[in-house]
Amino acid sequence: MSSSCDSSSSCSSGSSCGGNTQEAQQAQMAQQDNAITRSLGKIKNKILVMSGKGGVGKSTVSVNLALSLAAKGHQVGLMDVDLHGPDVIRMLNLKGNLDAPANPNDLVAPLKYNDNLKVVSLEYMMKDRDEAIIWRGPLKIQAIRQFVSDMDWGELDYLIIDAPPGTGDEPLSVAQTIPNVKALVVTTPQKVALADVRKSLNFCRTVEIEVVGIVENMSGFVCPECNATIDIFKTGGGEELARDFDLPFLGAVPMDPKVVIAGDDGVPYLSSDADSPATAAFSKIVDSVELRLPPVMAPKTLNMASTDSSSSDCGCAGSCNPDTCDC
Repeated sequence: MSSSCDSSSSCSSGSSCGGNTQEAQQAQMAQQDNAITRSLGKIKNKILVMSGKGGVGKSTVSVNLALSLAAKGHQVGLMDVDLHGPDVIRMLNLKGNLDAPANPNDLVAPLKYNDNLKVVSLEYMMKDRDEAIIWRGPLKIQAIRQFVSDMDWGELDYLIIDAPPGTGDEPLSVAQTIPNVKALVVTTPQKVALADVRKSLNFCRTVEIEVVGIVENMSGFVCPECNATIDIFKTGGGEELARDFDLPFLGAVPMDPKVVIAGDDGVPYLSSDADSPATAAFSKIVDSVELRLPPVMAPKTLNMASTDSSSSDCGCAGSCNPDTCDC
């Protein structure tokens, strides 16, 4: 509070200082809400890649899913909301930092991986990419809102959102900020991972996020020498979990050392044209996602019951809803 806001000032009534500040904040929030609605109105499918367990390969799935869909000719965005451990930029070997637009009212350009894939990550906005992000909830919530409202995503067929493990601020903020987002849940086969992933599925039920399906990652290891499969983390747990929750099982991806090497080198492997059990399994998962969420915008419906064409060119009587009006 400023120095003029003391007990003797008019601020004590809450009408000319604190009140104005609160009103300004509410107006700013409403403006951002409108920007979020406009941005999301151009995106056909939003997919949150999540898991209650860390280390199951969420970022690997997110990056390779985005690349695979882009390779099919779709316009794709990849948004990294793992704010404390953003890896997407490094896994794609993207360089460069955020350049503020010349006009402060303009949208910020995401990083471009290629003509079909745009990427946004907090690491993109940091001068020192090794700096720790020490934020509490409100800052994380605001950052995720700005990832949607302030970035120039344009028209997208798919927005892939890479979340950190758990059911905390980041996935909850995505659920609250992005209506109609769908979840793709990643697990490994062992019981310890499955127990945590069950919490993610119940989280989706609670916040009413539709689950596209479950992916079992690290499902066995195919020996490169003899082609024998070794179940290091067991196998089949993801499929059993999908049956328990009556959800689609999208597929199981076996372990392959090349996935790790490619991720470190910034050349993702699962979305490549390499001939391996892992790439073949992942290709089927991508096909399943594309089948369940085709890149078709839902038709807009207009309520014509109470329109006044004299009030607005579009007949919305001055109360246009960006979700339903093309004006």
